[in-house]
Amino acid sequence: MQQYEAVLPLQLKNLKLSTFNSYWESIAESAKQNAWTYGHYLSQLCDIELQKRQSTQLVRRFKESALPKGKTFSSLDLTANKAIPAEQIIALSESDSWIKQANNVIIFGPSGVGKTHSAAAIAYRQIELGVRVKFYQTSHLVQLLQQSKVQLRLKDMLMKLDKIPLLVLDDLGYVKRDEHETSVLFELICHRYETGSIIITANQPFSQWDSIFPDNMMAVAAIDRLVHHATVINIVGESYRIKSKNTTANQQG
Repeated sequence: MQQYEAVLPLQLKNLKLSTFNSYWESIAESAKQNAWTYGHYLSQLCDIELQKRQSTQLVRRFKESALPKGKTFSSLDLTANKAIPAEQIIALSESDSWIKQANNVIIFGPSGVGKTHSAAAIAYRQIELGVRVKFYQTSHLVQLLQQSKVQLRLKDMLMKLDKIPLLVLDDLGYVKRDEHETSVLFELICHRYETGSIIITANQPFSQWDSIFPDNMMAVAAIDRLVHHATVINIVGESYRIKSKNTTANQQG
């Protein structure tokens, strides 16, 4: 028996079962004390290994997502602004069916009302449900797409993004109205139509998207593809930042 136990750590290492390697002795002791069957002992080890792998994968996907730190539901006060449709946002976060159907979410509202926080909170929860997510400032993603186009690698870039079921594009309205830049944004929207989900935050309603796209027909076509399978959320109200500043000033006064 000691001979087998001597080589077991090396075998587990070669099999890349690091958690097995860390716990097999302590779990074996519990098995002896509680008269577990061999199957029970092995099942306990498998549970620990799976939990560790899931935890590691979750950490990796949170890092990969580049989501703003701390913008989860635990720090989002859905009661602070009654215009925020809390039930709708929570429902989107608790189900991944809309992502499996390649549906979109578009969140409108002025600066500071919680658009980005709401989008990020939904995305964080989707990662916990097993969905890969990537967060971008829209202007930054447009620059990356434009660079890829100049290098004749736009198709490769779009295919790489295909591997991410949910993209979060923050602050669409800050994209410059430049024919070359917004054309690649349009290509992304067309490419992901009915194949991948997008959450978009924007401070401009659809009626003003002609200030983003240089061609009105392009703006209409982009909107048409985005809203065909989309949940549209409009948040109104005063900026949290301004409200917080005013509250602080009143308290100090």
